[in-house]
Amino acid sequence: MHTIILKVNCEKPETAKIRSAAQTIKKGRLVAFPTETVYGLGADAMNAEAVRRIYAAKKRPLDNPIIIHVASKQDVLQLAKEVPSKAEKLMDLFWPGPLTLVLKALEKVPDATTGGLDTVAVRMPSHKVALALIRESGVPIAAPSANLSGRPSPTTAEHVKQDLDGRIEMILDGGSADIGVESTVLDMTVDPPQILRPGGTPYEELLEALGKVELHPSILARKRTRLAKVPSPGMKHRHYAPKAKLILVEGTLEAMVKKVQQIADSRKKAERKVGILATDETVSDYSADVIKSLGKRTDSASAAKNLFGLLREFDEEKVDVIVAESVPLEGLGLAVMNRLRKASGYKIVKAD
Repeated sequence: MHTIILKVNCEKPETAKIRSAAQTIKKGRLVAFPTETVYGLGADAMNAEAVRRIYAAKKRPLDNPIIIHVASKQDVLQLAKEVPSKAEKLMDLFWPGPLTLVLKALEKVPDATTGGLDTVAVRMPSHKVALALIRESGVPIAAPSANLSGRPSPTTAEHVKQDLDGRIEMILDGGSADIGVESTVLDMTVDPPQILRPGGTPYEELLEALGKVELHPSILARKRTRLAKVPSPGMKHRHYAPKAKLILVEGTLEAMVKKVQQIADSRKKAERKVGILATDETVSDYSADVIKSLGKRTDSASAAKNLFGLLREFDEEKVDVIVAESVPLEGLGLAVMNRLRKASGYKIVKAD
């Protein structure tokens, strides 16, 4: 298959290019497109055969539900049995934006899209290219991240090309994603609402809006947790992972820096090419083959934006192992740590 790549103006998407992509969606084919979080791999959410092509292209497990992207709050009524008042409040506050709401699904939503669940995950992206594509297509668009399953999510069209060139029909290149981690997934079918995946809308902001919000136990887990079913994307065990083995070190800053270097030195002695994922405050404290910084420890937004791109850069430099620092759990740090723990396959070393 030849994959067409169209560069699109992210502020003023060209009508002809959006129309071409929308025609591809209408024909039951696949289009990767930018959102404010990461690049999505889109298909007509109501076309089961088209959605199954997403799973095939990504090599994605069939029990992993897919988020549906809509262009207006009214579109949700075509997908969900009911919209609770709390959900309406969150839509008013956070849509369009990086918040996915899990609601009870109407029977007409294909099992391929819901992962066989009785719930549907819906969000309204804020990226102008994404919104233009949904509107022009005239259908809700099912879109997981546009990468091979388990790999770091793509934050540029080049990342999509690395994973899916020749596997999908089209890529809309709208530059780099602003946020860099996926949307927060919030289950509105339980009381209090429960975050199933931390992401671009911080826990603290949802707590302020609703008064009470719970975190799914798997979010803060430091070891594998067995799930009878997967209620949200991003809950599989090894996810977001580079080709290199990743070891995550957690603890107080001084102890963590010491432990990261110890592990790096031991792997170097074993003749491994070693990468260290540091922060601006510590990057000069290390010695290794490749050293990269997520940004300032106090700036969780920059860590989120840089994370997946840096993991892919380590792969390009062919390191065998990455030793990563932990970051504070506040703001988008919760999402960054969730991704790092999963990327490591829960290979976590306590430094204290």
